[in-house]
Amino acid sequence: MSDIPNPLAAFDIFNSRFEGKPKKNTKSKTHAIKKLFTKKIAKKLFGKKFATKSRTDIGVLDNLVVEKQIPKAKKAAFTITWASNAEEIKEAQRLRYKVFAEEMGANLPVNAQGLDVDEFDDYCDHLLIRDQESLKVVGTYRVLPPHKAAEIGRLYSDSEFDLSRLNHLRPKMVELGRSCVHSDYRSGAVIMALWSGLAQYMLKHDYEIMLGCASIPMADGGHFAASLYNSLTNDQIAPVESHAFPRLPLPLDRLNGGLEVEPPPLIKGYLKVGAKICSAPAWDPDFNTADLLTMLRLSDLNPRYAKHFLGQ
Repeated sequence: MSDIPNPLAAFDIFNSRFEGKPKKNTKSKTHAIKKLFTKKIAKKLFGKKFATKSRTDIGVLDNLVVEKQIPKAKKAAFTITWASNAEEIKEAQRLRYKVFAEEMGANLPVNAQGLDVDEFDDYCDHLLIRDQESLKVVGTYRVLPPHKAAEIGRLYSDSEFDLSRLNHLRPKMVELGRSCVHSDYRSGAVIMALWSGLAQYMLKHDYEIMLGCASIPMADGGHFAASLYNSLTNDQIAPVESHAFPRLPLPLDRLNGGLEVEPPPLIKGYLKVGAKICSAPAWDPDFNTADLLTMLRLSDLNPRYAKHFLGQ
C-alpha cells in the first residue's frame, strides 16, 4: 500500500504463481531424454519385459531416479531484514528517491544525498529486501506501528482522508507506505519477499490490520481511476462502518467512469489476498494520483495466501 505512484506496475505475480495458468512446454526434449534414460535403467536392472511396461509403472522408477539426482538446495536470492541503524534507513530512502523522483517524476523535496525523507521516517520500521550477491537494497516498505503513530499524532493517511470511523481500530493497526522495488528487480520473488516480511512482522507484534493508500496514476486525467473505482464489487468494498472520506475527492461525476479497466497489479494483488477498499478516490495533486484507502485484516486474508505468508 503505497502513498505514491505505483512502481510495481510492470508485473503481476498473482497471475503466474497462484492462478495456475497453463505454461508453454519448454521441457519436452528433456522429458524425452529422461524417459529414454529411465527405460534403459529399467531394462538393465529388471529385464526387457519390465522396461516395456506401462507409463505408470515406469513412473515409479522414474521417481526413484529423480530422487537420486536432486541437486542441493540453492542459496536464497534475497534476504528479508529490518533496518537497525540510520545508515540502513538511508539505503531505503535512497532507493525510494531513485524510484519515485528519478524514475516516476514525483515532486519530492530536493535532497543533496539523493534521499526521499519525510517526517514519518523517524517513527517507522523499514523493511529491506537485499540481493544476496550484491547486498544492495532492492525493495522496501516502511511500517508505522500504532504506538509510533500515537507519538507523531497521526497517520500519513490522515492527510488525505477523514479516518474518524477507523479510530477504534488504531491500537491494532499499522500503516504501510513508500513501497518500491528497484527497476532491475521487479519480479514476483521480491514482492513476495516483501509481503512475507510484513506478515511475519504482524504476527510477531500481534497486530491485526494493515492500512495504506493504494495509488492510481492519473495520466489520462482520472478516467481510469474513476472507472476502476466504479468497477469494484460489493465484496471488495469495506463495510460502511469502516469507510473513510477523501479530503480532496476525485470529481467522479465529471469523469468517464464506465471504461473497461484492469486494476494495476499491486491493487489487484491486494484485492486477491483479501484487502478491502475503504474510500472513494482521493486526488493527490502533488503526485497526480488517485488514492484509494485500502485495509487488510489478517482475519480476512484469503486462505490460499495465508498458508504462504502466515504458515497457516
